[in-house]
Amino acid sequence: MSEPDIYWNGESGKHYGYWIYPIDAQFRKIAGNVIFAKQTDTQEWIPVYIGQTRSFDLGFADQSMLACAKENGATHVHTHFSSPDEPVRSKEAADLIARWKPVCNG
Repeated sequence: MSEPDIYWNGESGKHYGYWIYPIDAQFRKIAGNVIFAKQTDTQEWIPVYIGQTRSFDLGFADQSMLACAKENGATHVHTHFSSPDEPVRSKEAADLIARWKPVCNG
């Protein structure tokens, strides 16, 4: 797999590598973490929603979270193909949420 497009820092100081795709991209069946994000005028990414999924092909979030992300300007999805172990994915999501406090997670 290629190098991540971006590294997101968690509250713990840990760095997580993510790949960037258009918000409506389709993915294969694999577990991981997800960040719906938008870009500022200065090309910086702002997370709008952070979560995890047991299978990317099942979607990333319930419909209300996806709607919230789009309503708040998310244009891309950042993915981290991660552990099949839900507690590991949830710990990563919680670390990132604590650091970034995305509008759709609050």
